[in-house]
Amino acid sequence: MVVVVVLAAVVLAAVGCWVAQQMYGLGITGMNNSNSWGLYIMAFMFFVGLSAGGLIVASSAHVFGIESFKRVSVPAVITSIVCICCAGAFVLIDLGGVARVWRMFVGLNFISPLAWDMIVITCYLVINVLDLVWLVRGDERKVAVLSRVALPVAILVHSVTAWIFGLQIAKAWYSAIMAPIFVASACDSGLALLLICLLALDRAKLFKFDRDLMKSLAGLLAVFVAVDAFFIACECLTMGYPGAGEAEALAIMATGKTAPFFWFEIIGGLAVPFLVLVFARNREKPACVVLASALIVLGVFCKRAWLLLTSFTVPNVYGGNGITLGTAAAQVGDAGDVWTTLGVYAPTLPEVVVFAGVVCAGALAYMILSKCVLPKCGGEQ
Repeated sequence: MVVVVVLAAVVLAAVGCWVAQQMYGLGITGMNNSNSWGLYIMAFMFFVGLSAGGLIVASSAHVFGIESFKRVSVPAVITSIVCICCAGAFVLIDLGGVARVWRMFVGLNFISPLAWDMIVITCYLVINVLDLVWLVRGDERKVAVLSRVALPVAILVHSVTAWIFGLQIAKAWYSAIMAPIFVASACDSGLALLLICLLALDRAKLFKFDRDLMKSLAGLLAVFVAVDAFFIACECLTMGYPGAGEAEALAIMATGKTAPFFWFEIIGGLAVPFLVLVFARNREKPACVVLASALIVLGVFCKRAWLLLTSFTVPNVYGGNGITLGTAAAQVGDAGDVWTTLGVYAPTLPEVVVFAGVVCAGALAYMILSKCVLPKCGGEQ
């Protein structure tokens, strides 16, 4: 009960900050002309990945006939629904003026990856809801048919998110491997979050999580982590090889402003979890699995931070006197503070509160859905 009250209080505080954002505009955030995307878009990328990973596990169980994985299909789909709703919420929040949301539907540019993303996320949410309804009803035939659509859509939803960045020629994101990197991180972060949720549900006596299944899923998570690390290594090698055009971006990632995020992911989000999960005895211990999973989730969030912010550090246009920050804070102080030659961004308190509020709202939604749905599926102990 105390947890629910705390979560609800954070949500109410976030609503207040969002209302203030509607009144005063995005100028109350840390975003500016040099960094037009910030914490909200990081969170959007992060939650799309968490959602895709959950549905990939649920769909694979039915597509490939993995009977043991079918046991966690309902919790996985619940996780997927909550995470994709959080992702969509962050997009709407980042738009600023909510009164103009209708323009998303009447003025779509169908050659824009942003339009593709809106379409595929909407389809993805519908698929998730149908999947959950049919799983609760026990209609295995419909679930099996839908899973054959859900699996490629789950992969596509994060690929399209990656193309929003990977198709921008003017940024260091321009890379054919961007989509595979996003999908790999979706698989490991989504499965890591699912493992944490399953162990939490088991402790709350809402779902019986078999330890042999935990060991199997933890082993699969170690494979996903290894694949994710391989893709990042390939990208970094290509960026830093002599004569490569993105050596400057790699230097910023490795030794510059975004280095703390980059190295936390490499060491804390990939190396340490892999070394924990690669040993079978550790995969049998819930504490080790939770620790490794939590590090993976945090590591992928750090990946979203260094991936987003590194490309904003250096402006696209060189040779000028600089660019205007365009923030209210810069205008109030010295007139010279309005201008900058390098990208500068730090989340403000309203941004952080809104971010925390959406996360807490997602946690509340997950708790409610789990208590309403899992007993109907025979998941209780």
